[in-house]
Amino acid sequence: MGKTARNMSPERLLALVLRLTGAVTMLAVFAVFLPRPWMERIHEAAGLGRMPDGIVVDYLARSLSLFYAMYGGILWLVAGDVRRYERLIAYFAIFSIAGPIVIAANTLRLGFPLWWTAGEFAFPFAFGTAVLILQAAMRREIAGR
Repeated sequence: MGKTARNMSPERLLALVLRLTGAVTMLAVFAVFLPRPWMERIHEAAGLGRMPDGIVVDYLARSLSLFYAMYGGILWLVAGDVRRYERLIAYFAIFSIAGPIVIAANTLRLGFPLWWTAGEFAFPFAFGTAVLILQAAMRREIAGR
């Protein structure tokens, strides 16, 4: 019978969180190849109005999607050895807590919908916090052996 999250070791739970987040984030690779008309429909459906024209907009949307996919792949890889990559994982976690604060302030300033700002803030902040908590629990468990 498989372990539930409740009785998994912090180390295994941390690896699971990293793998799940990495897998979801890697899905952004599909947006790299999304046809422009589809991007425009998604932009409008999200309540952001008409998507601006211009090669810079397309470039940034596709580049950011590729970056997310790459980041997801890195999370997946470091999940394979959370002790060895502890400092790198902590760096990602700290950035995931601090970064959304800056992004949320910017999205509010720019007039993005509140649901957008909440989404840009909540998940990365929760991810970073969970990772740091799991790392601390993992260190305590290792020290207690």
